[in-house]
Amino acid sequence: MSLRDRLTEDLKLAMKSRDQLRMDVIRMIKAAILNKEVELRKDLDDAEMSRIMATLIKQRRESVEQFEKAQRIELAEKERKEITIIETYLPKALSAEELDRIIISVLADTGSRSLKDMGAVMKAVMARLAGQTVDGKQVSDLVRAKLT
Repeated sequence: MSLRDRLTEDLKLAMKSRDQLRMDVIRMIKAAILNKEVELRKDLDDAEMSRIMATLIKQRRESVEQFEKAQRIELAEKERKEITIIETYLPKALSAEELDRIIISVLADTGSRSLKDMGAVMKAVMARLAGQTVDGKQVSDLVRAKLT
């Protein structure tokens, strides 16, 4: 079942069970996908939809941080629940150990040892991680730690 079909079916189920938060989140996901399709003038595949959802999660995490700074705990909690729902549609993220192995492998392949090679290493690592759910900042921090 494609991601688009799964979203549609889950929306129907959420409507039947009157799960307002799930309905709102799925509608938000579908709207973001539709906006991107209109912008690009083509249908998106599952990998492209996953990238959009990863962006939505990143936005929610930033919102949580801001709400916590402003002492708006109830709003931060709502954003966390939205993140949990969105994550159910993404492939399982790589563990820190798997990510570490990939970075070590790329460093060995490229022969990079200093921070001036950071751009080339990041490009190679992100190419190997294409189609997987990863946080670019986390990858960047790990690469920086290995290069210093």
